[in-house]
Amino acid sequence: MAIIDTASLSVPVTVVRVLEVVLTCISFSLVASVGHMPFSYWTWCMFTWCFCFAITLLILILEISNLSSKLPISWEDFTAAFAMLGALMVLAASVIYPTFYVCSTCGHGIGATVTSCLAFITYAIEVGMIRARPGEISGFLSTVPGLMKVLEAFVACIIFISLERSNFSLYPGLQWCVAVYSMCFIFALIIIIFTIGRLLALFPFSFDKVLTGYNVLAVLMYMTAVVIWPLYSFKNNPRPSNCQHCAWDNLVVISFMTCVNLVAYIVDTVYSVLSCNLVPST
Repeated sequence: MAIIDTASLSVPVTVVRVLEVVLTCISFSLVASVGHMPFSYWTWCMFTWCFCFAITLLILILEISNLSSKLPISWEDFTAAFAMLGALMVLAASVIYPTFYVCSTCGHGIGATVTSCLAFITYAIEVGMIRARPGEISGFLSTVPGLMKVLEAFVACIIFISLERSNFSLYPGLQWCVAVYSMCFIFALIIIIFTIGRLLALFPFSFDKVLTGYNVLAVLMYMTAVVIWPLYSFKNNPRPSNCQHCAWDNLVVISFMTCVNLVAYIVDTVYSVLSCNLVPST
């Protein structure tokens, strides 16, 4: 039986989550009132606000009703991972939507952009609150390597929504890059799911060593993608003179995000190596 915990309503992190729900709701409501646009970036922004609104509201309901303690998952890891994911997704929406779909006279669009930026600030504050809890043993997804896994998966999602089949169907090198993005994304997602589901004990080897080995491999794979993707994408392919946020710009986004993920994997690898050296495996 669910018991309403009224005391939790005054907890700072709960107040922040209430603000997140309100701000994301306002954002997608304002954009929806303008009308639907059949573009992948518009769909991503709407999905972001609706998804963050729904999951944050669910977290609030589960915590206030004390049902979160009855779930067979690591609640701390889940909330930490979602706070980080929410911050990244809303930040991306706050940049993408005004860049592509807002003009100086678009009142609803400007309002949605403002509330989206405020929502990003609240998610960033929540990440700081979760990371700053004193005297607690943090779950893996509350640590820097765990948050990096969320970042890596998120950046891969941005790459995927920027991809078009015509971008990579002509050259095997570009197909290799897509394979790199896909394989690394799948493994990062598996780690996140296994952590939240408390399934890491099923690994037949030391989790730290598996993570370090994977990170080293991912760095090597992304190093090839950082070189190959722009080399083939921009080969004999200058920017069209009439291009205003056209498909060519997506190639630039993918190139930039590939570099971002390479840096993320390098940082992740450094932390993993230090963790293996400082903490003896059990």
